Amino acid sequence: MARYSGPACRLCRRENLKLFLKGDRCYTDKCAFERRSYAPGQHGQRRGGKISGYGIQLREKQKVKRIYGVLERQFRRYYSTAERQKGITGTNLLILLERRLDNIVYRMGFASSRNQARQLVRHNHFAVGGKKVNIPSYPVKVGDTIEVREKSRKIPFILEAMETVVRREIPPWVEVDGDNFRGVVKTFPKREELTMPINEQLIVELYSK
Repeated sequence: MARYSGPACRLCRRENLKLFLKGDRCYTDKCAFERRSYAPGQHGQRRGGKISGYGIQLREKQKVKRIYGVLERQFRRYYSTAERQKGITGTNLLILLERRLDNIVYRMGFASSRNQARQLVRHNHFAVGGKKVNIPSYPVKVGDTIEVREKSRKIPFILEAMETVVRREIPPWVEVDGDNFRGVVKTFPKREELTMPINEQLIVELYSK
């Protein structure tokens, strides 16, 4: 599947928001957004002016896509699914994105970023319910147990991520047993538990045009 392979910090600067795409580096002075918090490109420092309503909605959609590492076609499928479900479409959309296996691995602290989690999942380092799963978009269910496979428990990336997860904390809707390299999804997150600066209603308005 296609994925963005360009500079991660450029995306943060374009959205004028730290998206924490490079894991622990984003918490240090090396973070490019801290040093150059203006839009990328030759005229980035001169960009400004009024943004149209459509532009605001588009930027919100792009921001959410970049946070979760999803490209347009897949994101549109998530939205279509969320629209068909009962409840609030915007909240449904965020929960579908949170249920991705790569996101759950990141949330549990087994990876320092979603990009790293995606790579680790792809390389067969995780099991769901005792079965190997290497699909980053795999939809995790309530009660599922996610664990680092036995052969992968000495990988430096995973050990480092588990040590530094205290910087962002593990959300209350998952339970992690660090000693045994496993975690359980207790429930799906409530909207108020997703503290990222996202206005999902703008995305609903964009797709409703």
